[in-house]
Amino acid sequence: MLYMAPKWRCLLVVAAAIAAVLSAAGGAGAQETCSGAAPAPPKRGAWMSIASFGGAGDGRTLNTAAFAAAVASIARRRARGGALLYVPPGVWLTGPFSLTSHMTLFLARGAVIRATQDTSSWPLIDPLPSYGRGRELPGKRYISLIHGNGLQDVFITGENGTIDGQGSVWWDMWKKGTLPFTRPHLLELMDSSNAIVSNLVFQDSPFWNIHPVYCSNVVIRNLTILAPHDSPNTDGIDPDSSSNVCIEDCYISTGDDLIAIKSGWDEYGIAYGRPSSDITIRRITGSSPFAGFSVGSETSGGVENVLAEHLNFYSSGFGVHIKTNSGRGGFIRNITVSDVILDNVRYGLRIAGDVGGHPDERYNHNALPIVDSLMIKNVQGQNIKEAGLIKGIPNSAFSRICLSNIKLHGSAPVRPWKCQAVSGGALDVQPSPCTELTSMSGMSFCTNSL
Repeated sequence: MLYMAPKWRCLLVVAAAIAAVLSAAGGAGAQETCSGAAPAPPKRGAWMSIASFGGAGDGRTLNTAAFAAAVASIARRRARGGALLYVPPGVWLTGPFSLTSHMTLFLARGAVIRATQDTSSWPLIDPLPSYGRGRELPGKRYISLIHGNGLQDVFITGENGTIDGQGSVWWDMWKKGTLPFTRPHLLELMDSSNAIVSNLVFQDSPFWNIHPVYCSNVVIRNLTILAPHDSPNTDGIDPDSSSNVCIEDCYISTGDDLIAIKSGWDEYGIAYGRPSSDITIRRITGSSPFAGFSVGSETSGGVENVLAEHLNFYSSGFGVHIKTNSGRGGFIRNITVSDVILDNVRYGLRIAGDVGGHPDERYNHNALPIVDSLMIKNVQGQNIKEAGLIKGIPNSAFSRICLSNIKLHGSAPVRPWKCQAVSGGALDVQPSPCTELTSMSGMSFCTNSL
C-alpha cells in the first residue's frame, strides 16, 4: 500500500474540495442563467497558498506584502492555464492588493480577507476618465481593497469566505466631513474581461462594494453583500460602462442601492462615450433605505439593453429607481424590469429626471438625456406607501414608458401615481395610472411589447 505523508493527504483533500467548488461554480443548475457571459476558467496549472508567502491568518499580522508577493509569483510563473491562490481558514489582515490575469483567488470556508483600518497608508490612484474626478471629492481616489486593471481570465470565488472592508472608520470620516479623498471600493475591476465573482460574502465596504468599470464578459453570482442601513454609499454591485454582464442569485442588504447601473458623469462620461449594455440581472433579494434596482444617476455614456427579473425587495425606499438629470446627456433605453415582489417599500417605482449632482460647473446644461422604451411589468407589492413618480424633463420628455400588471397595495390607501413630461401606456395597473400613460400610441406600444 502506498504511504502518503499527512501533509500531502491534507493538500489533496483541500485540492479536491476546491475542484468540487469550482466545478459547481461553472454550472448554474436547471434555473435560467446568464452565467455563460464569461467562460469558465481553465484548469489552473499551479496552486499556491498565501501562507507560503509569509502570510499569517491570525487577524493581527499585516499580509499586504504576502498577497503582493503571491500575485507577483503567479504573474512570473505563467503556469499553463494560470494559477490559483488559496486563502486558508483564518483572518488575513491586509491593505490593498492587485490581481493579475489568468488567476483564481479562492477563499476557503472560514477564510476572511480583512481590510486594515490604517487609512493613512492607503494608496491613491487617478480618477476614472469617465468621471473626471473622485466621485465624492475632487482629485484622486483611494484604490480598492482588491483591484484589477487590464486583466483577462480572473476568478474570485470560494466556499463562502468573506471579504471584510471594516468600513466604519471610512464612514465616520464621511459623516464628520474629514474625508480627504473618495473612499475605496472592496473590489474594482477596470478594463478587464472574462471575470467571475462568486460564492463569497462581502461586508462593510468603505464605499461601493463591487465595481466593474470598462469591463466586458463579467459574471457575478451567488454572493451575500452586507452593510448597515446607515452606512453611506455602500452600493452592492455597480456595473459601470461595462457590457455583457450577468448578475444573479445574490442576497444584498446595504446602505444604498443594491444594484446600480452607471456609465460616467456629465461631460466626462459624454466624452468617454462608453455605455453600459447587455446586462442581465435576476433572482436578487434584499433590503436598502434606497433602491433595490436602479439605473443611474451617472448615465452620461448611456445605458441600454438591460433585463432585470425575479427581484424581491423589502424594507426599502424604492423598488425600482431609474434616475438621471439635465446635464447628464446620454440615454437610458430598452430596459425591461419584470417579476418583482415588494414588501414595506415607500415608492414602488420612481423614474426621475432631476436626480444627482454634477462634478463641477463645466457641465453642459443643455445636455439632456434621452429616456425611451422602458417596460416595467408583473410587479406585486404590499405595504406600499406611494405607487410612484414618473417625472421627465420638460425639453426631453420620457417616451414609451410601459407599465403592465402592476398591483401595489398598502395598509392605508396607496398614494396615487404622479407623472410629468412623460408618454407611454399602462395595462392592468393598480392604483390607476396617471393620464399621461393612457394615450392610444402609448397603449399600442405597450401591447406590442408584451
